[in-house]
Amino acid sequence: MNYVGVLMPTLLQGAWVTVKLFAFTLILALPLGLPFALGSNSKFAPFRWISKTYIWIFRGTPLMLQLFFFYFYIPIVMDVRLDAFTTAVITFVLNYASYLAEIYRGGIESIDKGQYEAAQSLGLDRRQTMFGIILPQTVKRVLPSVSNEAITLIKDTALVSVLSVGELLKASRGAVNRDVNATAFVIAAIIYLIFTFLLTLLTGYLERHYSKYEGHEVQITSKRRRSSIWKLFCK
Repeated sequence: MNYVGVLMPTLLQGAWVTVKLFAFTLILALPLGLPFALGSNSKFAPFRWISKTYIWIFRGTPLMLQLFFFYFYIPIVMDVRLDAFTTAVITFVLNYASYLAEIYRGGIESIDKGQYEAAQSLGLDRRQTMFGIILPQTVKRVLPSVSNEAITLIKDTALVSVLSVGELLKASRGAVNRDVNATAFVIAAIIYLIFTFLLTLLTGYLERHYSKYEGHEVQITSKRRRSSIWKLFCK
């Protein structure tokens, strides 16, 4: 226990770097994925091809390779020097935004086409239809997939140890190499499990929250249908 007490300050400092990388990535990637999702379905060809190419590149190459590209290649070619943590944030945001864009696109395409027709009959333009009707429904449908990406992200943060970013895995590996004792790895695994457990609780709550409203909408729709059938029968 005394040895664990010696390890904890270093591991908690690494865990804090992991949390910061996770938070920055999620906060920036969640909104960034939306314009690329809309661009993939855009009728404006240049925007559509730019969006599809971006998604294809970042989903089709390993995240670690992207880290090396932004950390080593970009400074050489463009003479732009960024610290390792900033480079990691930029790379993770661009990578995860591409996956989220595909998730959003799938959610948008899952909405029944009749909703677009109904909105058009009410005189709503494309922007009003998308942001007022389609996207609020999309949120409920993509939430499980987005939650899974968030849990994957907390584990993927360990990859930045290759850039010597002092996150949790880097801190634990340094302790193991120094003391020739694997206890730090065990503690790091427990901390990762705690992070994923908390994320699972949060995402589970959000899914139940939105499912409650979805069930309420289904119930209202069912009542309206029964009422319409009853009126038709009475006639």
